Amino acid sequence: MKITSPAFADGGLIPRTHTCDGADMSPPLSWADSPPGTKQFALIADDPGAPAGTWVHWVIYSLPPSVTHLAAGFPTDPETNNPVSAKQGLNDFRTVGYGGPCPPKGPQHRYCFKLYALDQELSLPPRATKDGLLQAMKGHVIEEATLAGKYGRGGN
Repeated sequence: MKITSPAFADGGLIPRTHTCDGADMSPPLSWADSPPGTKQFALIADDPGAPAGTWVHWVIYSLPPSVTHLAAGFPTDPETNNPVSAKQGLNDFRTVGYGGPCPPKGPQHRYCFKLYALDQELSLPPRATKDGLLQAMKGHVIEEATLAGKYGRGGN
């Protein structure tokens, strides 16, 4: 399984429009080659190198197996059927949906968009935390794929 974005290459710079310094809208994401038996997808975006520990930027789950992409600017509703059916959880900004990179001044941070293919449908309600999603997925992840991007604000 592979996850990509037309907005940035794996290991490349995340465009400003997808950060708190721009429009703070989620980047477009696409995936392919999902494993047989996939019943749902989930995605977690985080910054594993944040000063206070991993910072969660996006928790989205209950994506049907027919979904192979998310358009830029995905709605921030806890539960949506438009443009695709999905539930979203809380990020570390204490909001639902996507919260873009917003690092302190200093070196670039690395942001990981990790896609999970699951062998069952989750019964998790909207507004779950990353930890709640990871617990619900335990033993049901068939495959994972990661797309990483960088963003920084310069200075020291």
